[in-house]
Amino acid sequence: MSESSFVLSARSPAVEDPPASGEPSREGDRPGSLRAMGQKIWPPALGIFGLALVWWLAGVVLEASPRLVAFTGFAPAPTLASFWQLLMSGDAWEAAAPSLYRVLGGLGWGLALGAPVGLALGLVPLLERAVQLPFQILRMVSPLSWMPIAILAFPTWDGAIVFLIAAAAIWPIMFATAAGVKRIDPAWLSVGRTLGGRGFPLLGRIVMPAVLPDLLMGLRLALGIAWIILVPAEFLGVTSGLGYAINDARDTLSYDRLAALVLLIGLIGFVLDLVLAVALKRLSWTPAA
Repeated sequence: MSESSFVLSARSPAVEDPPASGEPSREGDRPGSLRAMGQKIWPPALGIFGLALVWWLAGVVLEASPRLVAFTGFAPAPTLASFWQLLMSGDAWEAAAPSLYRVLGGLGWGLALGAPVGLALGLVPLLERAVQLPFQILRMVSPLSWMPIAILAFPTWDGAIVFLIAAAAIWPIMFATAAGVKRIDPAWLSVGRTLGGRGFPLLGRIVMPAVLPDLLMGLRLALGIAWIILVPAEFLGVTSGLGYAINDARDTLSYDRLAALVLLIGLIGFVLDLVLAVALKRLSWTPAA
């Protein structure tokens, strides 16, 4: 290609000149940025608005029905007022702190037991075939079914609840980890062995980084299950936690406080899930070519 044709192609209309100094580029111009931001915000905002509208309509129905008028505490106005009172009085943290301790303890035990077993299942096919059937049967048992055994086995209610949460959390962590191991490209392991990797170094440098997204996804699923198990587990025996607070509000017919506690449980669970979602996005690993 001659120098003149090169110059002509470089100056063709298909390629725009860079903006002059002080002129905003089209990609970063303000209307485009606002439009992109609006496209990200309006769908979840529409969903929240729809939920609030259904909640408000339910409150109107409760107030209009003589048979249900006692439950008007579930309406938005009394619920939000009680929720604000929970926050300002410190009762929200007082109820949430023991529950967070139990959930995090149960998830910790589920991770400590489920991740190594999942790695073993993924790396040793014979072991997986041997335990697949009993593990699937045990997985289908409701964790709350172990409550009588937990009461006998642990000297405190906190220990029993942590055990129940761990019994619920271990399965998604274990099976997600095993599935992640199976998805590892065999070429990665071959290259690692060629470079002298054996045993724990190979596990730490290749297997664990590759499995980490699956492990975090299993942990995220386990969190959802554990947060659901927590409240009914705290209905019995304990005198603290979100489940106990809900039970107490029900017994005293404080329906506005009960609804506020339900809202608090949902918000805390959302924040915990968001933390794991961000960790999953940041810690996903792809080997360099």
